[in-house]
Amino acid sequence: MLIKDRAAGRELRHLRIRQQVRGTAARPRLAVFRSLKHIYAQLIDDDTGRTLVAASSLLPELRAGLKSGGNAAAAKRVGELVAQKARAAGIERVVFDRAGYRYHGRVKALAEAARAGGLQF
Repeated sequence: MLIKDRAAGRELRHLRIRQQVRGTAARPRLAVFRSLKHIYAQLIDDDTGRTLVAASSLLPELRAGLKSGGNAAAAKRVGELVAQKARAAGIERVVFDRAGYRYHGRVKALAEAARAGGLQF
């Protein structure tokens, strides 16, 4: 099958990754989604199908200090916020799910900020 569009290719990579990456209550999955204008992060318990913690560049507390929601600075702030919320919920260890995106740019900024905030992965 010939894949011509990047979004379809990312979807296939994401499905392939999701066969291996699974979050539990003890070690939830840190799922990242990036659009052109914003970036989102969730901690998900796949056993129960629940989102434990969520953060995005759309949140009012982040939007006030950001020029744009779709750059590396916004991703860094979202990573810090998700780490802060996770630690408040008693979560320290996670499994990182880059969702088929390259570990580069905004995804890397979010991951490094989450690690600096105290999450281990």
